[in-house]
Amino acid sequence: MRIAQVSPLYEAVPPRFYGGTERVVSHLTDALVELGHEVTLFASGEARTRAKLVAVRDQAIRLDPAQLKSDLAAHMSMLSEVRRRADDFDVIHFHTDMVHFPFFSDMAGKTITTLHGRLDLKDLQGVYDRWPQYPLVSISDDQRRPLASTSWAGTVHHGMTTDIYEFHGKSEGYLAFLGRISPEKRPDRAIAIAKRLGKTLKIAAKVDAADQRYFHDKIEPLIVGDPLIQFIGEIGDEEKSAFLGGADALLFPIDWPEPFGLVMIEAMACGTPVVAYACGSVPEVIEDGVTGFIVRNENEAVDAVRRAVSLDRSLIRQRFELKYSAIAMARRYIDLYARLGAPLSQDFAFAANA
Repeated sequence: MRIAQVSPLYEAVPPRFYGGTERVVSHLTDALVELGHEVTLFASGEARTRAKLVAVRDQAIRLDPAQLKSDLAAHMSMLSEVRRRADDFDVIHFHTDMVHFPFFSDMAGKTITTLHGRLDLKDLQGVYDRWPQYPLVSISDDQRRPLASTSWAGTVHHGMTTDIYEFHGKSEGYLAFLGRISPEKRPDRAIAIAKRLGKTLKIAAKVDAADQRYFHDKIEPLIVGDPLIQFIGEIGDEEKSAFLGGADALLFPIDWPEPFGLVMIEAMACGTPVVAYACGSVPEVIEDGVTGFIVRNENEAVDAVRRAVSLDRSLIRQRFELKYSAIAMARRYIDLYARLGAPLSQDFAFAANA
């Protein structure tokens, strides 16, 4: 198939540091190329990809040092370029929420739109009711709940390239928190759990401008002066294997309807169990007692961390490879593309499903 992947422009593909959607786009794009498809990636210019790159901006928006910039203008320019080349593709796969809807309504049938964010926002239902012709893909079944009546084509869980994560058969005795400092991610819960256990907690996370006050008012006082809590800041892919692989467990104490939670499968790729609160997609991603534990309060979390060290780390890695590899994700998307009418040769269909 001739496939266009249309990425958001906020982060590089893959991101240099934090970034979920663009990281998934990167892994999916390369896996589709590996499976023999002709893939074109629309993204910012510093993208690293096995596909043909159409650079629609010189660099990703978030780390662009320019003080004045318009994310809307950047995305509109990209969509115009995708539209100009639309006849070159059998399927156009958007990862840009709904911003492309007015531009492609006459060819919605050759598109797939994966929704990567939370869907319980006030104005979303009206948009999806207005453009019902777009086939939508959720990244977890739980993500769909606020828009249950919308035109869902399927659910495809995220996947990651297996060879960038190194398996660690033995941990180094600390706990890990990876991602973003924000009220819904609840780093305060992670800190409380670590302190109850008397274990070191390493926090590798970015602090967005919108969350600076939360960090300074709520989190910094819990960190300063406590030798158990180590705040590292943002890290990139090249640092994640050592960071996650050395942990007894990844703490994922969220307090919001997490659409997927990429860090959970990144930990699993390293063989590290996940202790996660039962919110959003967590019960779909974590196999309780196999790849980690699903908990509902701090007492359960403390007990789960104690038990996590007894889980089989090699089995955790095996479950990641089976369910959450980039190739597994790509094959699920190929099936969706074909079911929605994109041409797929019989020889390739047999190979892809073998």
